[in-house]
Order: sequence, then structure tokens, then C-alpha cells
Amino acid sequence: MTAQAANIATDIGGECDRTVSDDPVARPQVALLPGAQRRAESGHLWVYSNEIAMDAAAKMLPPGTLVTLRRADERPFGVALFNPHALIAARLLDRDASRAITTRFFSRRIERALRIRERLYSAPYYRLVHAETDGLPGLVIDRFGAVLVVQTNAAGMERLLPLVIEALRALLSPEAIVLRNDSPARSLEGLPLYSRMAHGAIDGPVTLDENGVHFLADVVGGQKTGWFYDQRDNRGFIARLAEEARVLDLYCYGGGFAVTAAARGAESVLGVDRSEAALALAEASARLNGVGDRCTFRRGEVFAEAAALSGAAERFDIVVADPPPFARSKRDVPAALRGYRKLARLAAQLTAPGGFLCIATCSHNIGAAEFADSVQRGLTDAGRGGRILRSSGAAPDHPVHPALPETFYLKALTLALD
Repeated sequence: MTAQAANIATDIGGECDRTVSDDPVARPQVALLPGAQRRAESGHLWVYSNEIAMDAAAKMLPPGTLVTLRRADERPFGVALFNPHALIAARLLDRDASRAITTRFFSRRIERALRIRERLYSAPYYRLVHAETDGLPGLVIDRFGAVLVVQTNAAGMERLLPLVIEALRALLSPEAIVLRNDSPARSLEGLPLYSRMAHGAIDGPVTLDENGVHFLADVVGGQKTGWFYDQRDNRGFIARLAEEARVLDLYCYGGGFAVTAAARGAESVLGVDRSEAALALAEASARLNGVGDRCTFRRGEVFAEAAALSGAAERFDIVVADPPPFARSKRDVPAALRGYRKLARLAAQLTAPGGFLCIATCSHNIGAAEFADSVQRGLTDAGRGGRILRSSGAAPDHPVHPALPETFYLKALTLALD
């Protein structure tokens, strides 16, 4: 570890290992059970605990240890992040077991991701690293111009944070780096929850540009990393339909759909969310874009507010329903599908004849076909017919790994209703 990385580790605090180093020769070895490499050999990056010879030595390794995975016949399989206490016991970093995991390793992976984003977007506002799909399992980095927001959801990536931060500082010279390690997913890895600065300082919400519209995001205390770049293209598509329209944005958060629609000529926009802080940012973003007089934001529970609006015979030309995940685990799926069906019914009841409905799920446990079926059932419950104009996922800065269906998490349907 370089002197800079050592200083960074000290700045970050006790949540990550302060003696980051990797020697492939001295690295602990963990064996796969006979035949257990087949799924990983097909491209999958996760190895589950029941696929590993979990002997006493493996069980004693600290969560997040860098290990050399080897097949049952002793041949090396790759280098991985290992956590003997997690269901996903090993996350593959590289199939070359002799690869040293250093700052240079992270620099090359992040630079590769950066080159793709710079081809996609002209301004530095995007998801820079999308975990496994960018070859860095458990690591998410969102870019807000000169401010970077980093989230680690794997014990191994947490221990390697000093190298990540060092690579980012050398590559992008950011003014500030925020660690948003307060995701509930970290509990699956036995990691503490915290949010703090790793480098620099910020004194309030940061600005970002999306589809030519300016927004304010709270990268320190807002949801996730402060913004949901994954809906960028879906917001742009809805905005194309918004001229002179009355728009309802359910679960509006920071006003992504709402303010974009207003900026593209919507007659009026109503956004509903239960977070006062998010609504305050949405209102500020509306004023920032000169559309505050056409945007109204209301605090409330979406199902109750939607039912009340329907009971008052309110109708909108465009209705957007972009809820948080209803299914955080597979056991939640049946209840979640019922929830999406109900949401689709309420949203359809609020959509004027000839209007448009955009409804989404960000639950990776919900399949695209299951989601479409629940939406159809909701339309039937509302007595509405229509057609799907667009079936979409996340923006391309949230790529999907072809061997990891779990990375295809966002599904959105835009429908024209009769």
C-alpha cells in the first residue's frame, strides 16, 4: 500500500482494513467442491457457501479476505473476495489467480468504466461503476461532477476501500468523495452502517444535469447515493409526451420525472412522496429550472393519496409510478406482485382516456414477465385497456451482466391507455 493509501485508510476510519496488501503467492486458498466451478465457468461471478469446501481454515478467515479460489483438482480458478459468513461466500475479481489486487488493478477497472461513460454522456453526471457489471463486485460509484459518491456492499470491497479512494483521486482529482455505506444490504455481509466523507468537503446539496435539466441531490443524507441515475432514459421518454399535459408523479423523490416533464412543457405537475427532505429538493429543483409555478409537491403515503385523488375524480394525462422495491427477498415476491397490481389499478384509474401510464419496479427478485402480468391484472381491475409503448430497463450507465440476471433489476412499462 502506498503512503497516500495509508493516509486515506486513516481518514476513512476503522471500517476498512488499514494494512491493505495482496501477495498472490501468500494469499489464502479456498477450494471449490467437485463440480462447483461449472456455473462460475459459464460466467457467473458469485460462488455460494454450499459450493465451497468450508473447512476449518476457510471458516476462520476474516470476512473480506482476498483468496485464491481453486478447483477440487487443485487448479487455480481465480482471485476472489471471501466471506465465510455470507450466502455469497466468494465474489470473483479476476480469473487470473496470479493477479495482484492493487491500486493499479482498481485504476484500470475504473478507467475502463470511465471510458464507456464518457462515450455515453457529454457531462460528468452518471453511475461511474456498477459493481459486478464493471468488474468490481460490491462497489458502486456515482459521479456528480467533481463529487463522487462511493458505496461498498461487500466485506472484501470494504477492506479494499483505501485502494479504491486512491485510484479515484489519481484518476479524477475529485473535490470530494462521500462514503454512503448505510445500505441495509451491508447487513448481509456483517458490515456496519455509516455515512462520512473520505476526501474533501461539501456544504450542502450538489447539482447535476440530466436530460438538459438541472437538479439538486443530497448525496450525504438522501436515499441510496442521493440520486437515481438509472431512470434517466425513462424520464427522457416521458418528457417527450409531456407538452401541455397534466402529470402525476407518484413516489417522486427528488422530482426526476416531475421536473423534467415540467421543463419540457407540461401544463401542471403534481409530485407525491412521503419524504419531506426529498420534496424540498424537488421544489428547489423546480425553481432552479424556472418551472416552480407549474409544479406542486405533496407529502403523503402514495396508495392513500392515489385513492383520494381517484375518489375526487382527478385525472391526469400522464401518471408515473416509480416505487421503492416491494420485494427485497424472494419470500416477499407474492406480496410484492399484489402490491404492483394494486398500484397499477390506482394509477390506471387516475390516467385520463388516451393518456399514458409509466410504472416501474426496481426489485431484482421480480421477473419482467411477472411484473407485466401484475400490471395487466391491475389494468383489468381498473376496467382499462391499452397497449405497451415501451418496455425498458435502466440507463446504459447501469449495464447488465449477461451471466448475472440479478443485475437486470429495473423494469419499466410505458402504456397508452384507452
